[in-house]
Amino acid sequence: MKGGKTLKEKNGKLTQREKMFCIYYVSCGNSKEAAFRAGYRQPEKNGAMLLMREDIAANIDILSASGIRNSRQMARSGYERLAFGDVTDAVRLMFEGDPSAVDPAKYDLFNVAEIKRPKDGAMEIKFFDRIKALEKLEEIDDGDKSDVSDFYKALVGKTEVS
Repeated sequence: MKGGKTLKEKNGKLTQREKMFCIYYVSCGNSKEAAFRAGYRQPEKNGAMLLMREDIAANIDILSASGIRNSRQMARSGYERLAFGDVTDAVRLMFEGDPSAVDPAKYDLFNVAEIKRPKDGAMEIKFFDRIKALEKLEEIDDGDKSDVSDFYKALVGKTEVS
């Protein structure tokens, strides 16, 4: 870590990066991915270490109890990553000299649907469809509006909700 800092508790306060790790962990449920997204250099190691800390676990419990993690929000988060996610790591992977020596844990390949290596030595990378991800986001947003609208109508007694 920077400046010799470790992942141990510091004065009972979480750093901004640790807070982001907690938020990402609650939204995705994966310590390695949460650590990667929060900017840790060794996400697998740091994610596991962070989860063992009492202050981190307590913060995750608070965030979870507040309803941040639900299936609709998790789906929304995934579709947002597909629609707006960075493809830099996938492009960087294409230009690696020896792909067999590449450590895939160092790359964010969430947007990658398929990687092929034809016989000619080239590399083909197929990404998930961003337009479809945007359409799914729109469906989720429309579902949220419909739920609120039905709830409001039921409250004012104008219609029955099925």
